[in-house]
Amino acid sequence: MKTLNWYVTRGFLLAFSMAIAILTFGMTGANLVKVLDYVSQGISFWTFLEFTLYILPIILTFTVPWAVMVAVMLVFGRMSADCEITAMRACGISIMQIVSPILIITFFLTLFCLYLQVEIGPPLLGKSRSLMQTAAINQPLAIFEPGKPIEYENTIIYIDDKEGENGIKGVQIYTLSDPQTVAQDISAARGELSVDKEKQLLIVHLYDCLVVDKKSTAGGADKAGGGVPTRFYTQELEFSFNYGRQANAQRISVRPKYMTLADLMGRIRLTKELNRDTTELEVELNQRIAFALSPIAFLLLGLPLAIRTSRRETSVGLFLSVILAGLFFLSIILCESLSSFPKLYPQYLLWLPNIVFQILGAVMTYRISQR
Repeated sequence: MKTLNWYVTRGFLLAFSMAIAILTFGMTGANLVKVLDYVSQGISFWTFLEFTLYILPIILTFTVPWAVMVAVMLVFGRMSADCEITAMRACGISIMQIVSPILIITFFLTLFCLYLQVEIGPPLLGKSRSLMQTAAINQPLAIFEPGKPIEYENTIIYIDDKEGENGIKGVQIYTLSDPQTVAQDISAARGELSVDKEKQLLIVHLYDCLVVDKKSTAGGADKAGGGVPTRFYTQELEFSFNYGRQANAQRISVRPKYMTLADLMGRIRLTKELNRDTTELEVELNQRIAFALSPIAFLLLGLPLAIRTSRRETSVGLFLSVILAGLFFLSIILCESLSSFPKLYPQYLLWLPNIVFQILGAVMTYRISQR
């Protein structure tokens, strides 16, 4: 029996290791696209590594259960196709004896996911969100992208291209008197950027500038009957922006998404004492636990499906695992989106995917065991 258990466990661990490596790499890469853009523009590579480490725990809470299903579908699908499960049962070995090592491994993986969801992952996810903000303070030149607006205080800056480390070309600057009114329109052929990190000032030196001052009007009137904006040319012009002021403004409260379990429970209790609605907080709490328990649901449903399909082809197992995992995660996300409708009790609807998967899996496994 030990030999049989080791045979099943070895196959599962091998498939699980490959699946979690591929899935984690794919999901991590999807979250790093914007960060890689910043790295190419000057953000340090260490910031990239730090961001990756911060988001990894939350990503693992998605990829671990998914990898469990992929491994189960591949291993037991192949064993069923090769009639190995039939031979084991002919020797008096039950389905539960065959799958018992996988149940133990999945139980510990569930505890691992639960720990990541309630303690480690949310605070680190919050740090990852503020990391790029901090990087912008240390390296503000990296956020300048051709064709994209950069906003500082009441000023919007566009550039056509970068030149060297600090040079910019085709600069357009709009200064606003209010959010919808342009006070000055400044065009410059080229410019240079410099940073005073101690004072957190971004200094923009412009050359060959045309300034259109719309608040100051010359004689005459335009076609609309208003004053003609003042225009003048200057060889040099300089702006300075306190880029760290807004970035350094920290929120007093932390979003529930980034709280540990103890903090989230404390927030729920305090909100109830203030007679306020706690649906959003309860949805966040139940969602974390529902995600953490998903490895068990994926195992219970994936096992009988793998035995029933009885296919050696890897593509079949991967296809089924993608469909089932997609349905599970999408169902929870849809239930989470109902947090603004407390009368629908979304905090309890979140458990439906787990319950449905586990009941279906248990019933199908029982029927197979009774054959």
